[in-house]
Amino acid sequence: MCSSILFTAEESETDSEESDVSGSDGEDTSWITWFCNLRGNEFFCEVDDGYIQDDFNLCGLSSQVPYYDYALDLILDVESSHGDMFTEEQNELVESAAEMLYGLIHVRYILTSKGLAAMLEKFKNYDFGRCPRVYCCGQPCLPVGQADIPRSSTVKIYCPKCEDIYYPRSKYQGNLDGAYFGTTFPHLFQMTYPHLKPQKPSQRYVQRVFGFKIHKS
Repeated sequence: MCSSILFTAEESETDSEESDVSGSDGEDTSWITWFCNLRGNEFFCEVDDGYIQDDFNLCGLSSQVPYYDYALDLILDVESSHGDMFTEEQNELVESAAEMLYGLIHVRYILTSKGLAAMLEKFKNYDFGRCPRVYCCGQPCLPVGQADIPRSSTVKIYCPKCEDIYYPRSKYQGNLDGAYFGTTFPHLFQMTYPHLKPQKPSQRYVQRVFGFKIHKS
């Protein structure tokens, strides 16, 4: 039998607490830390600055992201004078580009040993939510994309127990681009940490009418 499940605070969030991606509240907080702590961004881990500063890891991204250089400076907290030259609308485009660039870097980072370790800690803390299926008994889930191309679909959560995918409970998390987590991550995660792979559920729901099972025909 499944024990009762206490849901995390993220699952009882209210609409009034929504944050936007316009800027950092504290001067001492890095952009990456600030971004990952925004409501709805709980699925993201913090990518090491060293990883981002290695041009090899960013190969091919400059052609996918507008305002690439400015977005990269924003992510790395590099002082730039572009804010004085750009209009308010252009600055918003740079901020949006930084969000997209970080997501595309993130999907690569979480396939590295450091990235997998960072996501492991979040998995242990149930940051990705639990499987909504009754017979999975609150199994912790992992984020997954249905496509590796940006703007194809939103992120889903994958249950290692029933091996199916579901919408996140939080509408904020449900708006994240699935390409920022990709189709590979949860399966590589299980291959890396095989001791965390649960046994498939032994119970299935049985349809009954007046206590009698319904015949398949």
